[in-house]
Amino acid sequence: MGIGFLLAFWEWGHRAYGALVLPGRDDTLRALVTMTRDGRVGPALAETAGHALAGWLGGAGAGVIVGTLAGLSDRMRAALQPVAIIFLGIPDIAWVVMALLWFGGGWAVVFTIAVATGSLVFAAAVEGVRSLDGALLRMAEVCRVPFAARLVHMHGPHMASHLFPALATTMAMSWKVAVMAELLAGAGGIGDGLAGARARIDTAQTMAWVVVVVCVLVVVDLGLLQPLQRRLWLWRDDAGARLS
Repeated sequence: MGIGFLLAFWEWGHRAYGALVLPGRDDTLRALVTMTRDGRVGPALAETAGHALAGWLGGAGAGVIVGTLAGLSDRMRAALQPVAIIFLGIPDIAWVVMALLWFGGGWAVVFTIAVATGSLVFAAAVEGVRSLDGALLRMAEVCRVPFAARLVHMHGPHMASHLFPALATTMAMSWKVAVMAELLAGAGGIGDGLAGARARIDTAQTMAWVVVVVCVLVVVDLGLLQPLQRRLWLWRDDAGARLS
C-alpha cells in the first residue's frame, strides 16, 4: 500500500510540475531500458557495489573489533567514545572533500563509506558488550560453562541482537554514501551516471538511476537482510533455550 501511495504521489508531482522537474513513470522506464540496452547500468552497478562493499566491510569490521574492545575496557571506551561522536558529527560530504585531497578516485569513496559506517557499528558493539547481564556471566563462571560455549550461546546471540540492526542500517547507508561520493569524486559507478545526467539536465535519466539504487536496496533487504534477521531470532531463541 505504501509503494502504491508513493507511485501515486510521483504521478501527481509529474502532472503538477511537469517533466523537467519530475519525469513521469513511463519516461523514467524508457530511460532505464535505453540505459540498460546501451550497457551502462551493469558496469555502473558493479562499480558502485564494489565501492559500497569494500567501504562497508572495512568500516563495519573496524567498528566491531574496536567497539568490542572498548566495551570490555572502561579506559579505552572513555578515550574512543568522544572520537566516535566527532566522526558522527562530521557530514559525509566533508569526508568526501577531505578524502579527495588525501586519496582521490575510488579510494576516496571507500574511505568515506568506511568512516560513515564504522562509527555507528562501533557504538552498537560497545552497547552490545556492556549490556550483557553481569549476573548471567558470573553464573556461567560458577557453573564452569566452557568459554567456547559462553561465546556461542551467550555473547554471540546477545552481540548479534545489537549489531544486526547497525550492520543492516550501515549496509543500506553504504550505497547512498557511495553514490554521493562517486557523484562528487567522478569515480565512476552510479554516481558518475547521475553526474552526467545532471550535466545534460536529463531528469528522466536521473530518475532512472535513482530507481536502480532503490531496486538494489529493496532486493538486498528482501533477499538478504530479512532472511538473516529471521535466522538470527531463531538462533538467539534456540541458544537461550539451550542455555537455560
